[in-house]
Formats: sequence, structure tokens, C-alpha cells
Amino acid sequence: MPYVIAEPCIDIMDRSCMEECPVDCIYEGDRKLYINPMECIDCGNCEPVCPVEAISQDRRVPPELKDFVADNKRFFTESLPGRDEPIGLPGGAAGHGPVGADTELVAGYDPRG
Repeated sequence: MPYVIAEPCIDIMDRSCMEECPVDCIYEGDRKLYINPMECIDCGNCEPVCPVEAISQDRRVPPELKDFVADNKRFFTESLPGRDEPIGLPGGAAGHGPVGADTELVAGYDPRG
């Protein structure tokens, strides 16, 4: 998985990263954005435009945010609340539209700790 969007994106979702992605692999959950690891080409265009520094390569995610590496993948490989099947590989976020759901980690995230 080349790039991951971690905790700083929760409830922010600036979306500037979506505009910079040449392959349209950044999908919109309810509270956070997610990068589809099967569609990402590891170009890095998304990382410098994120105003909250939520995006990094999976191997560079800070230790305290490592849970978001697996969670980002889970968004595409497991059925989310209200959905019958995983998102999988839809071929681009623009054609898919907002998902309207998040993984369990993000849906239950409490910013107060």
C-alpha cells in the first residue's frame, strides 16, 4: 500500500488531495478520505497538498498512527456499515461518488481520546 491517509483527516476532509491525484484513487467516507491501495500508483502528488499532513507512505506512518495503514485497506476490502459488499476496485472515486460510511476505527473515533 503506497500512501495512507491517517487520523488528522478525520472530520477535516479538505479534498485538495483528490484534485491532485492523477488516477482518482482517493475515496470519500463519511468522516475521512481513503486511498485505494489497488489503484494508487505511488506518485506522491497527494502528500504535499494535504493541509493537515494526514498523508504519508505506509512505511512512514508515525508509530502512533500505524493502525490507519490496515484500516485504509479495510475500507476497500470489507463490507462497511449499510453496504452489502466491499467497495473493492471500482476504477475511480469520481465515478463511484461519496461512500457515506467509514471503517469501525474511523466511525468510532473520538477526537478527545
